[in-house]
Amino acid sequence: MGDGWFVESVRDLPWLRSADNAACVFEDEDRMFPELGYTLAVLPPGQSGGLYHSEATQEDFLVLSGECVLLIEGEERRLKAWDFVHCPAGTLHAFVGAGDEPCVIFMCGSRRGWPEKGIVYPRSELALRHGVGAEQETTSPAEAYSGRPKWKPGRPDGWERFPWA
Repeated sequence: MGDGWFVESVRDLPWLRSADNAACVFEDEDRMFPELGYTLAVLPPGQSGGLYHSEATQEDFLVLSGECVLLIEGEERRLKAWDFVHCPAGTLHAFVGAGDEPCVIFMCGSRRGWPEKGIVYPRSELALRHGVGAEQETTSPAEAYSGRPKWKPGRPDGWERFPWA
């Protein structure tokens, strides 16, 4: 690890779990990426890795396997493997796993101005129906996620069936 370049398998990188969800965060206390953040999210059907929100910087997403429902700007879109989503700054969005198997999404976002980059969790009836909505609009992640399970180290359920295992 360290500050220079590296090559490492996803199987050996840090993984986090929250309830039924899991995420590879690519970073740890010894290696942080100051310009871009990356996450490999594993969303079982009906589960989401995050609440409906917008940020003041762009984010991009690539569905690698499985299916999910994208909630974006008050609309629903069904996504499948190899669908790409670009969210310019200020785009409201969230993902919910769908189909019969976990959905794997590669996520990338700018870190310019983080953590004061202007995140908003609006109250949205659409998001609340999917279980990914904030009860009250807030700009505080701690407030938006209060009462939700905390992330802890751990790999996704069914780890052995994923191609990186």
